[in-house]
Amino acid sequence: MPATIALVDDDRNILTSVSMTLEQEGFQVRTYTDGESALQGLLSRPADLAVLDIKMPRMDGMELLQRLRQRSSMPVIFLTSKDEELDQLMGLRLGADDYITKPFSQRLLLERIRALLRRNEASRAEGSGAPPSGVITRGDLTLDETKHTCLWKGEQVQLTVTEFLLVKALAQRPGMVKNRDQLIDAAYGEAIYVDDRTIDSHVKRVRKKFRAVDDDFSMIETLYGIGYRYKEA
Repeated sequence: MPATIALVDDDRNILTSVSMTLEQEGFQVRTYTDGESALQGLLSRPADLAVLDIKMPRMDGMELLQRLRQRSSMPVIFLTSKDEELDQLMGLRLGADDYITKPFSQRLLLERIRALLRRNEASRAEGSGAPPSGVITRGDLTLDETKHTCLWKGEQVQLTVTEFLLVKALAQRPGMVKNRDQLIDAAYGEAIYVDDRTIDSHVKRVRKKFRAVDDDFSMIETLYGIGYRYKEA
């Protein structure tokens, strides 16, 4: 089955041109011109990935992402205006998996979509170093790669694709420090460049999600100027 991509943008020219490109590449596409209609549509009929503009009428992309993240870990790419760094960082902190600045190359967007879908698929597949069941257990943490689920002390923690891959990269080798470049490769792959601060934003959000389940969560440590590590039990 071809992947379904949701495009949310109030610029109909962008919707039309990007839809045509994606459909020519074999994707199914659903389009929305504002955040409210997109929220209703995506909650009733989830897509495999969503591309969201930030500035839209009725409900902007930031609020839409917040509302979606309450119910879904669907991969999300943000479209931001050039040099709107604050919007980019806010989007990542709210749980976006990637962002592209306008004006953008449709070929670049296509490659980012494919890369994110591959990451999503890989996070669900059994890892070569994981047990046959695809489950990684580290103390109170349980990661199920085949179901893309994360449990902490038996409570579910809703992680996005990027967040899941970051936690997996750290938890696979407790006590070992991972620098930001290593975590970027684990979460994004070598083909995509992202700023170091992107990883910091994701780690902050991951901690916040675990602490919503357990106030005392402290398993992900920061080694300033070096990177992060998952504590040894």
